[in-house]
Amino acid sequence: MDALVVTVPETEVELASDMLWALGVLAIEERSSTDQLSDARRAMVELWTSLGDDAGQVRQAASGFPASWRWRLVEVDETVATTWRQFAKPTWVDQDLVIVPAWKTVEVGDALSITIEPGSSFGLGDHPTTVATLRAMRAALVPGAVVLDVGCGSGVLAIAACKLGAARAVAIDISAAAIEATRDNADRNGVTALIEASTTSLAELADALDAPFDVVVANILAPQLVALAADLERVLGADGALIISGILAGHYDHVVAALAPLRVVEAVENQGWVAVTLRR
Repeated sequence: MDALVVTVPETEVELASDMLWALGVLAIEERSSTDQLSDARRAMVELWTSLGDDAGQVRQAASGFPASWRWRLVEVDETVATTWRQFAKPTWVDQDLVIVPAWKTVEVGDALSITIEPGSSFGLGDHPTTVATLRAMRAALVPGAVVLDVGCGSGVLAIAACKLGAARAVAIDISAAAIEATRDNADRNGVTALIEASTTSLAELADALDAPFDVVVANILAPQLVALAADLERVLGADGALIISGILAGHYDHVVAALAPLRVVEAVENQGWVAVTLRR
């Protein structure tokens, strides 16, 4: 498999790590680098991670990096690259809701359990943005709701919605591998019949939509949220809730402005990240 190596100034390691976590990576290793930017002699750091072996997906993700960052793909031993799996733990979203790695046996009592196999490059559901989005989505869900998950990754949000009472969910992502992971996890959780997953774009979905969605979740990066703002508003029902995440607490005013006339009704913070709920 290929490792994604992103070389950034030492002062921007936290920002770069945040962007990689928001893209759904499962682990990041920091290594010192002798590389230097052409315009400044600053200490550089290499961030080693994986976004899978789909070169097109990696290039699209990397297109959102600042121009001063450098990135490359390095072939690595897959056995070594997956050692993180032995350290994976369940993620408790609430006292009665837990996300469990598919290869772990965990006693959860009466809690609702969501079993996830992320594959080599998709979120396990433990990132703070996912947890915050799940909490916000749960608060917005009503029995029988129809949910749209934009940028579904491994399908955590769409699956959780269905297990929490949604009538059905539509999950979309630019990556075909993400769709495969979502379908596999839907089957693993017994909700295959309730989830429609595809690489249909949000614009295409909006154009062909018969009825708007009751809840729309978009746990993606801020630039993508801004770019998709008009279509996110188009697919949302009159009384619906749009939940956005992948954004840092205190740094999302420009995203909210792009989504006007939708208005903020709630913000759930988690470890410096935030999930924001908007309504008409």
